[in-house]
Amino acid sequence: MTLERARQLLAVQADFGGFYNANSAKLILAEVQREHGQAGVDQMIRELDLTGIFGFEPGTRFEGGLAIKDKYW
Repeated sequence: MTLERARQLLAVQADFGGFYNANSAKLILAEVQREHGQAGVDQMIRELDLTGIFGFEPGTRFEGGLAIKDKYW
């Protein structure tokens, strides 16, 4: 998946917001993670302000349907 296509798909999910759309966004970001690495994921999160919409933060890894934050207290 190209970053442009991922951006388009994520924009649709972000417009709707909500729990189910967050799950779809996780799957899209997992695909971006596989093909473009963490830099691509962080770019998408920042560009589309997914922190404010779904609570995703730069640095979060997406694997399958999981969002994994590497923060330890």
